[in-house]
Amino acid sequence: MPAIASSSPFRPQRPARGFTLIEVMVTVAIIGILSAIALPMYSDYIRRGRIPEATSNLAGTQVRLEQYFQDAKSYLNGTACGVAAPVAGKYFNFSYTVCNATAYTLQASGYGAMAGFNYTIDQDGNKATLTGLPSGWTPPSPNNCWVTNKGGAC
Repeated sequence: MPAIASSSPFRPQRPARGFTLIEVMVTVAIIGILSAIALPMYSDYIRRGRIPEATSNLAGTQVRLEQYFQDAKSYLNGTACGVAAPVAGKYFNFSYTVCNATAYTLQASGYGAMAGFNYTIDQDGNKATLTGLPSGWTPPSPNNCWVTNKGGAC
């Protein structure tokens, strides 16, 4: 009787376990491509979400200044504007670049993650986005609004 071989054609083979190197590399490539697209879009989304801090504070302060002017017939209270500029926010500092009896210009200047964003509003309600926006952001044309999107849209 012949000896029985250790690997019999009747013995079922075990299915392969794990992933091949090709499968892992394809998965890594797909994740890399998705990250290259999604991360910049997410960063812009976050940046756009921070802009209302500036625009809402500027608009609110303008309303308070106009109410003060109706009562005092001047934007000044002594040597300072009758309404204090908003307290520095999480991403913007607020200041008056002009403040006299008949005129004011209120400015919001971004810092940290929002550096480069500078918005103004004056006593006539003229809004502007100052130059120096971050890379990839386009100022509006004409510059009579606050830019809120990369393409210069207001």
